[in-house]
Amino acid sequence: MTVVSGARQTGKSTLVRYLASSGERLYVTLDDLDIRDQAARVPDELLRRADRMTLDEVQRSPDLLLGIKRAVDERREAGRFVLTGSANLLLMQQVSESLAGRAAYLTLWPLTRREQLGMGKAGIWSSLLENAPATWLDLVSNEPATPEPWPALARRGGYPTPAHELTESDDRQVWFDGYIRTYLERDLQGLSAVEHLPDFRRLMRAACLRIGNLLNQAELARDVALAPSTAQRYLNLLETSYQLLRLPAYAVNRTKRLTKAPKLYWSDTGLAMRLAGETGPRGAHLENLVLTDLLAWRDSQSSPIEILYWRTTKGAEVDFVVEAPERLLPIEVKTARKLEYRDSQHLRTFLSEYADIAPAALILYDGTETYWLADRVLAVPWWRAM
Repeated sequence: MTVVSGARQTGKSTLVRYLASSGERLYVTLDDLDIRDQAARVPDELLRRADRMTLDEVQRSPDLLLGIKRAVDERREAGRFVLTGSANLLLMQQVSESLAGRAAYLTLWPLTRREQLGMGKAGIWSSLLENAPATWLDLVSNEPATPEPWPALARRGGYPTPAHELTESDDRQVWFDGYIRTYLERDLQGLSAVEHLPDFRRLMRAACLRIGNLLNQAELARDVALAPSTAQRYLNLLETSYQLLRLPAYAVNRTKRLTKAPKLYWSDTGLAMRLAGETGPRGAHLENLVLTDLLAWRDSQSSPIEILYWRTTKGAEVDFVVEAPERLLPIEVKTARKLEYRDSQHLRTFLSEYADIAPAALILYDGTETYWLADRVLAVPWWRAM
């Protein structure tokens, strides 16, 4: 059994409908009120309608997962059920059944830049990890790449409709407004009660304005005049629905990663800018674009990979640390069109501290030349990596 989850409008339904188009499996969606009623009243009857089924938007009927668990336990068969959900079922409080040991979980993120270009993949992260740093310069230089201004990518984001189908900025803004009204302010009520929409809007706006910053929940609650418990519940709701992203800190001691404050990002920069009321992107939005590309790549890999950030008490900081088995790839992101040696300072500090498992580092910037900026620090135009 496979569970495909991700934010609303990332293309989950389109994907699973395509997989079911051969007619070999029945497709039903719990957006259909009749299907949802049957799932609530007689879930076993619904699940017996076909030997192989695709069940779309299962978060609308969490109790149906108990029936799916029974059906799987009665007859183990690979690929019998494909489920989709616009919420992380593992984080939903209403879900008592996680289908542990019975399901493979896949996350569908907004389109990466290379997917928008028709290349069907994320960035070059696998190639960098699989090859020796001595080959990186040629590897990156020979990679097919199409330059573009990163602010344009930040404005359109990665949701298929505004990123791929709509070409005019005004049309995209209308789409984002509709998404905010119909999903973020209405459909999310099915996951958790939002008592006061103006409070929820203020929190979303404040969170979007803090992209790239450490998440201090007490400070955020105070700034938007919410009780800390309410702010925490709203943040959890946004994370459960794949809107808000918390980036953990890197530490050799994995327990410390849980105690350090995460950094805050958003799953889609175009939506985040609209929520924040920003007309122009900031450097943090380029960071955000790199992060979502990394996450889309990570979730397509078979080996366990983590994406984290690194920060010391003395102020050294690296935007992203890719932790692969027995290897680290530190990445710094700059919006500058020209770099200076001092721009590599924090990366050099990281490489010195973790020399045994971090052979080299990457600094992404808004220029055109690929070159070694410092010892073991390769400067790469962001559009060549993504």
